[in-house]
Amino acid sequence: MTTTSSLASPNGLTSPYPSRAPAAAYDDLLARVLPQAREQQAWNPSDGPLPSLFVSHGAPFTLDDPQWLTELFDWAQSMPKPRAIVVISAHWEHAPAAISAAAADTPLHYDFSGFHPRYKTLPYATPDATDLARRLTGLLGRTPVHEFTDRGLDHGAFIPLMAMYPAADVPVVQLSMPGLDPTALLRLGTRLRPLREEGVLVLGSGFMTHSFAVFRQPDLAAHTAAFDEWAVDALGRGDADALADYREKAPGAAVAHPTADHFVPLLLTVGAATDPASAVSAIDRMVMGNSTRSVQLT
Repeated sequence: MTTTSSLASPNGLTSPYPSRAPAAAYDDLLARVLPQAREQQAWNPSDGPLPSLFVSHGAPFTLDDPQWLTELFDWAQSMPKPRAIVVISAHWEHAPAAISAAAADTPLHYDFSGFHPRYKTLPYATPDATDLARRLTGLLGRTPVHEFTDRGLDHGAFIPLMAMYPAADVPVVQLSMPGLDPTALLRLGTRLRPLREEGVLVLGSGFMTHSFAVFRQPDLAAHTAAFDEWAVDALGRGDADALADYREKAPGAAVAHPTADHFVPLLLTVGAATDPASAVSAIDRMVMGNSTRSVQLT
């Protein structure tokens, strides 16, 4: 089974962020931080395990928001540069678990429409990730893990990584969600936990709330705010069971997440953590009625 959810712009071709041109804020970020990104201290074993992350990845319009881009870059700079990155995105569901192409310079999977054409010309050419792909498939057990050699990173992976690691000098493999069951993704995260001790960053990419309805009815923001507040409390208690049962436990769940795909990557992040109660919010901001909260766990 393969499900690849694409994204259509709810606002036609107009970015909600003031900008000189599409992705001009990203151009500014590159001009400002690229040398710093290249010189970032690389992980070594004395640093200990890397954290596991959940990032609210945003649409291509993220590349027009200088604050969001800076927050993502500064977050990445607060930890050593990983040896490699495994990312699971809201936009790729395939069972059994599969991986994206590991070859260097694999073209991106531009899984969106209705946005300015420039967003589909921006490259993110990452290095060869064959060693990571081999290690990852070994961790996932005896079932063969198919590599989609013609599938690059989708926007749930490359949009945040373009800001976090703009030098594109870290090998990346995208792992599919084998389903949307939160408990299954929690278990999958647990299987990925050893990678953190090897300097591999485990990153779940979704959105803390993902409501298009709030664009049309701003008063619904009360529901997304209530959901966000509940998630912060559950994370603070390390209550993985409550997070997995968010449909029944969380206020505003029907509005905040009419579909599961953007929330359940958080369970992978929690599963990959050693201490489920260690969550710290690296980004905490409401944008267009939705929570961009992004968290780090150890």
